[in-house]
Amino acid sequence: MLYQIFVQAKEWFSLMAAREEKGQGLIEYALIILLVSIVVIVALTALGPQISAVYDQITTTLGGT
Repeated sequence: MLYQIFVQAKEWFSLMAAREEKGQGLIEYALIILLVSIVVIVALTALGPQISAVYDQITTTLGGT
């Protein structure tokens, strides 16, 4: 009886450890995605006027207003 409780407790702790590792992996991926999105936002903010100038030049060349 005591041995069965010990085995069940061990299995339960193993399952909980596996869950925590999966959760940790998801958090790591979320942090990577957050970091990449911040870098993209900063880059677009810094390069915004230059990109707009290129599009304006293309529009003017094609005969737009």
